[in-house]
Amino acid sequence: MIKTMVDDLMVQQQIRGPHKKWKHMVAVMCLNLTYRKQVKIILPKLFARYPTPEKYLRGRLATQQRMLEPLGMWRRRSVNIRKMTKQYIDWDGKEASDLHGIGKYGSDSYQIFFFNHIPDNVQDKELKKYIDKLIG
Repeated sequence: MIKTMVDDLMVQQQIRGPHKKWKHMVAVMCLNLTYRKQVKIILPKLFARYPTPEKYLRGRLATQQRMLEPLGMWRRRSVNIRKMTKQYIDWDGKEASDLHGIGKYGSDSYQIFFFNHIPDNVQDKELKKYIDKLIG
């Protein structure tokens, strides 16, 4: 059974289980220029089919593209996720922006959710709301 994501939590708050860092990176890439409600529908299905970076890389690009199509920019998104995943295998886990396709939002999100560090100059409005809730 595929667990659905709830509306009142950020996508990043709902990523669970093994390979959480990789799933986080995939999630922030999917959230780029996309409504989070759409991402919350797609990600559980994507991670059910591809629970590890290795399984994602062994998967068929065409299948991944079909799964990502509802998010828009599916050709580019699928190729970028694949490139990031290849790099992730040997990544040192320090700076998210070292990975292909992970920019400021992904790096800020990684710092917040994995290191409990609030970066300077967070731009994303959803991350800002989350930070405001954290610090009251």
